[in-house]
Amino acid sequence: MPTNADRDDLLEIQSTDGTLLGVQRIGQGPPLLAVHGGTADRTRWAPVADALSEWFTLYLLDRRGRGASLRESPGPYALAREAEDAACVLETIGGPAFYLGHSYGALVGMETLPLTNSIAKALLYEPPFDTPGHTLVPKTFFDTFSRLLSEGEREQALELFYTDVIGIDPTPMRSLPIWQARLAAVHTLEREGRIGLNYRCDPERYATVTIPVRLLLGTESPPPFRAAAQAATAAIPGSDLVELPGQGHGMIDADPHGFVKVVLDFFES
Repeated sequence: MPTNADRDDLLEIQSTDGTLLGVQRIGQGPPLLAVHGGTADRTRWAPVADALSEWFTLYLLDRRGRGASLRESPGPYALAREAEDAACVLETIGGPAFYLGHSYGALVGMETLPLTNSIAKALLYEPPFDTPGHTLVPKTFFDTFSRLLSEGEREQALELFYTDVIGIDPTPMRSLPIWQARLAAVHTLEREGRIGLNYRCDPERYATVTIPVRLLLGTESPPPFRAAAQAATAAIPGSDLVELPGQGHGMIDADPHGFVKVVLDFFES
């Protein structure tokens, strides 16, 4: 088994549009890029990072607009820019590498798949997007969310996101170190959330994808997450869907040991 190393190795990688991306490198072994979801930064992976770094050289990306990636180039936000970010990181670290994406990081992964040959396998945990008959975000959500942010009520806005979109009580999360990182990035939720409202999972986009891709879905996650995971599995050639019994959107926190086993079962097979 590889040994841990390079715990404080923070890389800076320039993306296609000039955005400077912060990427922490931890451990030794096959390269694994982990891309977090909304209202978070790379510390989102703290519950599982040590265990994963025993097996992989783990690259923890701060997605643009947060953490060590605050130096974001001007211009309109787009999911395509985030996919370019991930592709630049993958091609810089060399590979092919494994890709692990949670929530919006899984959606970024879906868009990255056709962009690069530097992914060996991709594990995507509940990418968030609307499908026919299933809406992740209530129609009035962003009106209320934007008002709360404009009034300086960042914590209330974040709590609203968890109750109305993710469908969980955020109270236990307030004591976790990641809560402050989520508060710091809460303003990015609207721009990313509106992407999910308008995203269309087009099979033609993935026609050239030939690598193994697995979708993860918690059995207790809200129906829109199930519909999105099923749509992604149907659209990406050769992909499969694995359900996580008794889990919701946050298995990384609820069962870190179990989550690491799920990761190893896929990437080590």
